[in-house]
Amino acid sequence: MMMTIGCFHAHYSNIALIEEALAPYEVELVHYVDPGLDRLKHDADFTEAVTHEKVSQTLQWIAQCHADAILVTCTLFAAVLEQEAQHVPVPVIGIDDPLLQEMQQNSGEYILAFTNPATIEGTMARVNQALQQDDEDEQRHEAVTVKTEAVLIPGTFELIMRGDKEGYLAAVSGGLQHLAEQYPDSTLVAAQLSMAPAAARVTADKGMAIYSPLASLASYLEKKLSLAKVKC
Repeated sequence: MMMTIGCFHAHYSNIALIEEALAPYEVELVHYVDPGLDRLKHDADFTEAVTHEKVSQTLQWIAQCHADAILVTCTLFAAVLEQEAQHVPVPVIGIDDPLLQEMQQNSGEYILAFTNPATIEGTMARVNQALQQDDEDEQRHEAVTVKTEAVLIPGTFELIMRGDKEGYLAAVSGGLQHLAEQYPDSTLVAAQLSMAPAAARVTADKGMAIYSPLASLASYLEKKLSLAKVKC
């Protein structure tokens, strides 16, 4: 039976990335794009409560539209999932869930690169919360020690927001390459889905391994949601 996943995006450019990543699976993807929070986040009266209310309303709406699961691709939205997803009647998965799992299982230093400054605080809080919960898990057999640092690649996010995909790709690729050279002994993470093509370009062109939200998303969803592969 084909599963329907409602995909909640802040920008239309993420649609093609998810479609390509999940193309091998028998799944219907229904996309919901709302750039509103990104446009309002710098207003003087903007608060976290606004994000919580909007994300909660949208998750409930997507679930009502016959979705079997929800994938939230924006890190700004995903940062409040712990509080909001518990009220939704279908599984809700954040774009950074595979990364959180990776960090819970593998020790090391992780440099999380961002282009959108508004997503840093919420994402890092979610990372730290996941690592703290893991520390308190009595079922663990081996200690995992993780150090994290957030780094902003400045002057880039406005490029994607005004539709300059090529300019964004070039600027983020350059920024990621610089960070890979600056932190050669750390795991470099392109923390936002929009950065995944740049991470792939630097990895292919320069041989620098950069983790992105697409790196293990398909396999994570396959296991989490029991997705079936398309039969040849």
